[in-house]
Amino acid sequence: MMITEELERIKSSGLERCLTMIQGPQGPVVRIAGQDVLLLCSNDYLGLACHPALKEAAIKAIERYGTGAGASRLVSGSMEPHHALEERIARFKGSEAALVFNSGYEANLGLITALARRGSRETDIFSDKANHASIVDGCILSMAKVKRYPTRDVSALETMLKRSSARTKLIITDGIFSMDGAIAPIKEIASLSDKYDAMFIVDDAHATGVLGATGRGTLEHAGVAHPSIIQMGTFGKALGSFGAYVAGSKELVKLLINRARPFIYSTALPPAVCAASIAAIEIIENEPERRLRLWQNVSSFKGAAQDAMLDTMNSLTQIIPIVTGDADRTMRISKALLDKGIFIQGIRPPTVPHGASRLRVSISAAHDAEVIEKAAYVIKETCNEFH
Repeated sequence: MMITEELERIKSSGLERCLTMIQGPQGPVVRIAGQDVLLLCSNDYLGLACHPALKEAAIKAIERYGTGAGASRLVSGSMEPHHALEERIARFKGSEAALVFNSGYEANLGLITALARRGSRETDIFSDKANHASIVDGCILSMAKVKRYPTRDVSALETMLKRSSARTKLIITDGIFSMDGAIAPIKEIASLSDKYDAMFIVDDAHATGVLGATGRGTLEHAGVAHPSIIQMGTFGKALGSFGAYVAGSKELVKLLINRARPFIYSTALPPAVCAASIAAIEIIENEPERRLRLWQNVSSFKGAAQDAMLDTMNSLTQIIPIVTGDADRTMRISKALLDKGIFIQGIRPPTVPHGASRLRVSISAAHDAEVIEKAAYVIKETCNEFH
């Protein structure tokens, strides 16, 4: 049987995936198989997933609006909390308007295919080679001509732009790259988008709430105030909730409402999820000390990792990869760490290139600095056990 054969192929290549069940809520320490373990691979960067204000907002919204939206936004599922969240995220990101999607994956698929005029060969998409899978799949589904430039290589991108004669040019990059913690050269790419009359999309999923003086993301971090840049991001990482957004001009939002298939054909987010996301934005704006604590923890872990001579790929953010190389070795290290009370998921191909498997450490404001410093040395010790 083809399914059985494919599963055997996956297993024999050392790439089989399985689910690890967490018993109880998200937090700096979680329970797995009856054991309390330090969680070092969650995207809950600000520790908001269990924040009382988010839970209270969600409960109140359930009491008022119920548990489901009942339909897609274009049928009867466009409720007050959806509009309130769109207005709130637009203000937060400094854009004219915003549109909420059910996930970051859906947002990227809907945005890219809508802007590329699905099926039109008059569009060239310029995509960073390290971009998230949702961007890759959005490019494929757009059926446009896709040109992938070496990651963060502005010179190579400009060469490609010079050669393009397409009527529509679209540049897209992650803000923070999710597997290596690098930050895109936003200012330089913004200049190229102006120079070559190209639209520019920034996927701010891992930067929203984290980067910038007030947590508004990659553009704020880069000092770029450019009204034409399209910002996509998620509520399920630093904001501790769920769903995604696209922020940009009012015309863009109108276009997406009419052309973004994942938006058109999906039941709307539950109202309670929207309410929780609004509460999260309020916390980010009113509690800057939470973001400060995150960066202090990042500094503490990086310092310990450097002392332990771990290869962290010079990460600049809360995402800190520890390169382990071989996929099988990576998973054996991950399992050994879990046995020692540290949960870090191993990342293997096709998510990262062959030979570049890694442990993807992600730091939270909720972590204890001393605990994560000690964890760095345990990681080094465990890596040395598997040559």
